[in-house]
Amino acid sequence: MSQRPNTKVDRDMGTLRDTVLRMARLSEAILDKSLQAIWERDPSLAQGVKEDDLAIDRLDVEIDDTVLRILALDAPVASDLRLVVAIKSIATDLERVGDIARNIAGCARRLSKESEIGLPPELHSLADDSRAALRNAIQALADLDPRAARAVLEADDKIDEKEDELIRASIDRLEDEPDETRQQIDVIFVAQHLERVGDHATNIAEEVVLAAEATNLKHSEKLGTS
Repeated sequence: MSQRPNTKVDRDMGTLRDTVLRMARLSEAILDKSLQAIWERDPSLAQGVKEDDLAIDRLDVEIDDTVLRILALDAPVASDLRLVVAIKSIATDLERVGDIARNIAGCARRLSKESEIGLPPELHSLADDSRAALRNAIQALADLDPRAARAVLEADDKIDEKEDELIRASIDRLEDEPDETRQQIDVIFVAQHLERVGDHATNIAEEVVLAAEATNLKHSEKLGTS
């Protein structure tokens, strides 16, 4: 997303791009911290996630303000307008990733109070895939690369499959080890949260394609418009 601001709209667009990328990097970092709190059963890390989420919320508000200023005062041309609208939508997804990280941190706090059980390796694998999807979607945004964005869309089915498998395995474990009920429920919650991260990465990727190509991929499979 490199640019050479030389007019007011260029400067405002540059500010908007820089802000959403800062927000994106914070969203990556807060997700990583929440997962580290899970792996290490560390309630202090979980508390840090709550504080970090406030920074993401502030950037979300800042993006709202910049979008309104651009729309009201800059009269952006079609390509810039698409990017403005895309970034506004992307900011919403990034803010929700922050909320998801807070939810995962809540699971970490509860798990830290229980006797330790071995977390399933499938949870680590699902976390890796969800984190990669988010990272790749953010890189596609930074480069405004629709080809890279489409690769994120193709990876989403794998995340969904892993979530389904992990939840089924946790339910089976509940039957075999009833003493682990509360912990297995949190494992299920974390899996569901990670699947949602994949969904938000998909949304971001779709917005990148829309901004770069003027191609709307939302609901494309159902509508036959891909």
